[in-house]
Amino acid sequence: MALSAQQIPRWFNSVKLRSLINAAQLTKRFTRPARTLLHGFSAQPQISSDSCFLQWGFKTYRTSSLWNSSQSTSSSSQENNSAQSSLLPSMNEQSQKTQNISSFDSELFLEELDELPPLSPMQPISEEEAIQIIADPPLPPASFTLRDYVDHSETLQKLVLLGVDLSKIEKHPEAANLLLRLDFEKDIKQMLLFLKDVGIEDNQLGAFLTKNHAIFSEDLENLKTRVAYLHSKNFSKADVAQMVRKAPFLLNFSVERLDNRLGFFQKELELSVKKTRDLVVRLPRLLTGSLEPVKENMKVYRLELGFKHNEIQHMITRIPKMLTANKMKLTETFDFVHNVMSIPHHIIVKFPQVFNTRLFKVRERHLFLTYLGRAQYDPAKPNYISLDKLVSIPDEIFCEEIAKASVQDFEKFLKTL
Repeated sequence: MALSAQQIPRWFNSVKLRSLINAAQLTKRFTRPARTLLHGFSAQPQISSDSCFLQWGFKTYRTSSLWNSSQSTSSSSQENNSAQSSLLPSMNEQSQKTQNISSFDSELFLEELDELPPLSPMQPISEEEAIQIIADPPLPPASFTLRDYVDHSETLQKLVLLGVDLSKIEKHPEAANLLLRLDFEKDIKQMLLFLKDVGIEDNQLGAFLTKNHAIFSEDLENLKTRVAYLHSKNFSKADVAQMVRKAPFLLNFSVERLDNRLGFFQKELELSVKKTRDLVVRLPRLLTGSLEPVKENMKVYRLELGFKHNEIQHMITRIPKMLTANKMKLTETFDFVHNVMSIPHHIIVKFPQVFNTRLFKVRERHLFLTYLGRAQYDPAKPNYISLDKLVSIPDEIFCEEIAKASVQDFEKFLKTL
């Protein structure tokens, strides 16, 4: 059984008398070297006899044991020196022998105490020792927020410094649990270096990882293979960087998925390789999003709005967002521009930006021009107003150059609508 700090000094003093008798036996038993344990502690092989005094000790108690031992030895030495002059020669010799044996035995046991391992975790300690123990707050067994783990996780701390918004990631429990299991040096550092090599800047890493936290579950070699595939399709490094920034989930898709998407747009739209490449660079979410809106809009342009195939090609290469625009918005905009403003198909094809503009803005400006008598959209007639200028310029320039009126007049008119 282990000895406490309070028991060691008393045990050491009581042992001195008994050790005079067993000094020779103990000398043989303690010739074996001690074995070293972790954390700077050591353990002595267990002594199996009736004279076994100690199995385990704690290195921290060495100081108190040495102090009590030195005090006892010093006191005995002073008493022996004061009485030495009154002792007979034979008694002096016997006392000297006793002191030599006691000194040898004390050094032997001090050496043993100096090399003993730590106490068992179940060993009771005093109140003073308990007060000095500083324990870190325990990790919560379960939590709904990553905030409770930031102080305990170096990975989370460094992600926060990068600008990652943990409050958005914790809404996805699987992703949050994944981050808690990752090691920054082993699992994340190489991923960050890869993203920087792709073209993600330092100040963009936080926003990128917040959106695409699932990239940590991807194999790094697979990611490199996908980048190499894009390069093999003549996408430049700047093109790949732009695509990854605009569509953070792009690299999460396999090479087969990327190849099928590129083939779909080239075949469905009957575009050349270069135009297909330019299309996905400008709108890379075409490679990551659903194809259903694209297929639906192609039918709307052809069947409901009456555009020809070559007209559709021209519009989507100018405004790629037309492929993923809301179907209702497309039909409402076309109905107002074509049926109310009386603009034919071939003029709409030249200025497809009108489908990318809010309908209320087109309506307000057209009604104001109609009120002023300046709504003239036929290029063959005087005072022609193009759709481009109608929808793209700010209100101040529109009033000054197109409507030939003040902004205050335009605002007053809007209040009458």
